[in-house]
Amino acid sequence: MIAQLEDMLRQQGPLPLARVMALAAEHYYATKEPFGAYGDFVTAPEISQMFGELIGLWLADIWQRAEAPSPVILAELGPGRGTLMLDALRAIGRAAPALREALQLHLVEKSPRLRAIQANALPDARWHDDLSTLPVDAPLLLVANEFLDALPLTQFEKLEDGWVMRRVESGPRWDRSVGANLHFIPAELRDARMGSVHERNFGSEQLASAIAKRLAAQGGAALFIDYGYQGPALGDTLQAIKGGQFADPLETLGEADLSAHVDFTAIGRAVGGQAQVFGPAAQGVFLEALGLGARAEALKGPASIERRAEVEAARARLSSPGAMGRLFQALAIVAPGWPAPAGFPTSTA
Repeated sequence: MIAQLEDMLRQQGPLPLARVMALAAEHYYATKEPFGAYGDFVTAPEISQMFGELIGLWLADIWQRAEAPSPVILAELGPGRGTLMLDALRAIGRAAPALREALQLHLVEKSPRLRAIQANALPDARWHDDLSTLPVDAPLLLVANEFLDALPLTQFEKLEDGWVMRRVESGPRWDRSVGANLHFIPAELRDARMGSVHERNFGSEQLASAIAKRLAAQGGAALFIDYGYQGPALGDTLQAIKGGQFADPLETLGEADLSAHVDFTAIGRAVGGQAQVFGPAAQGVFLEALGLGARAEALKGPASIERRAEVEAARARLSSPGAMGRLFQALAIVAPGWPAPAGFPTSTA
């Protein structure tokens, strides 16, 4: 991957970071095993079945309170190995069998390797390269866990003579020769000290707007869970993870997972007035409101001491502020006229 990218950079010159991230991600997910104990990182669904089960119950709850439309499109963006959806469908089947009968399962996944893994877990699914080919003739229930963080990122850096857009040149190393359009830098950040970095994920903002437009037309709700913050903010959050360890993003292109923290304020702003926005809420608060504690107790009840300890450790990892509970955030986009979703105290729309 590095050799191919070096050839491209020599032939075409410096490329925007977003373009380089897109190329690296395509290679990485097509050739590497990112998920689980033998991959580069572990996501919440791989930590415990409780995570996917609670997401399934969240979907069932809002569907029931929206008068149980049928049929309904259930979609996941970036479904990994299918673990979250498998657990969600099991919980839906138990709590809302009518929804299980009504739903049509769709997965948005580009990687042929991951599609094959997902097909083993979810053989009834239909696959899509992107959002554009999802059906539009029924309400949409959509889930995206740790999806937005991997979308291509744009970074701006403040130099002595003004803001520039970071690009990648042969090396690979940073190129800072192109001035930035100040329209992309929030007014309150433009006078930041030299060396400051501001990030924009235009792809995630466009995705949020497109989903909101769909929900306004089709009905439904979308749930995003990812690590992130409420902006606007300064800071370089671009990171690479290889074998569970942090690595240099430019030196491991295509060989490590590249991601950046999500600006949930920007996601909510991109929705505009098209749909309702709820959150962001800290993942720990969100999951506990959905019944994480009760589900953990139910799993521990008949189990061995070792299993009980595993369940309690998983709950702590998912919800405690020192683990994933505070860093990870949940945000919902809900169609106009649909009920407020569980787990969120108030709307920010």
